[in-house]
Amino acid sequence: MGIFERYLSIWVGICIVAGVIFGNLSPIIFEKIADLEYSHVNLVVAIFIWVMIYPMMVQVDFTSIRSVKEKPKGLLLTLVINWLVKPFTMAGLGWLFFKVLFAGWVDADDAVEYIAGMILLGVAPCTAMVFVWSQLTKGDPNYTLVQVSVNDIIMIFAFAPIAALLLGVADIDVPWATLILSVGLYVVLPLVAGILTRNVLERKNNSGLVLTFLIKIKPWSILGLLLTVILLFGFQAEVMWNQPQAIILIAVPLLIQTYGIFALGYGSARMLRLSHDIAAPACLIGTSNFFELAVAVAISLFGLNSGAALATVVGVLVEVPVMLSLVHFTNKTKGIFTY
Repeated sequence: MGIFERYLSIWVGICIVAGVIFGNLSPIIFEKIADLEYSHVNLVVAIFIWVMIYPMMVQVDFTSIRSVKEKPKGLLLTLVINWLVKPFTMAGLGWLFFKVLFAGWVDADDAVEYIAGMILLGVAPCTAMVFVWSQLTKGDPNYTLVQVSVNDIIMIFAFAPIAALLLGVADIDVPWATLILSVGLYVVLPLVAGILTRNVLERKNNSGLVLTFLIKIKPWSILGLLLTVILLFGFQAEVMWNQPQAIILIAVPLLIQTYGIFALGYGSARMLRLSHDIAAPACLIGTSNFFELAVAVAISLFGLNSGAALATVVGVLVEVPVMLSLVHFTNKTKGIFTY
């Protein structure tokens, strides 16, 4: 376990503060970065997110999917939560809070965009940090790899239709071309690049080459994460400084969603009598959002300074400390999975 994983919340917290400070002190720099876009895709954000996602995609091993039949319950639990529960509960909570409970405190147009951002977070499963969460709970690394591989395959085909369905139900215009472009750019291309890289390394008949390569590129992935956080919070710095209440209002349903989904998954894992090394990563993968993808798609669909982008950035703010609290809880309650 490296120093980054040990003090993850501290590094991310420092970058959040740095982004807000720099964004307020030097807004013109972030405005110039924001202008660097092509076909609604911000090029700088795209590069940083690619750097962050690519190592995860290299770890994806489709040959490991053959072992699914050995322990199918954990995978089934994750898939049900990720694709049949989480997107719809997130959309429902977004509507409940911003159309009903918080309606008097939020502008109607902003409310629609906040809901859109929440939907994109709910439809995007498995952050690149999934392997860290699994490692922190002593989860089965091979099974975690199977879970991520299967979810990545499903995401190629399911992300755009489910996102479009829920955005449409929320009366939000869906630019299909941009949505499909985003899936191709942030899911398909990194996945293909990861598969090709892994195949090239494995052809050299040296089983350690993949691991050596991942160790070498890991610092770049970490750098990509930290720079992305600084950039995203720099873009939203003015809003965060002038409207902190908006951050709190968005965080409330996100916290309820995250802890609620975890409770559902953890209770189900106990009922299914899963072992802890399977239950822990299964529940954390089901709970975690692929915030990198959600942020990138929100920016492409609605713009850097949109309420949707802000909602996904708040998702980043919530994700790390909440997931670390769940990791702590999972480790403390390990004994309930002794049968």
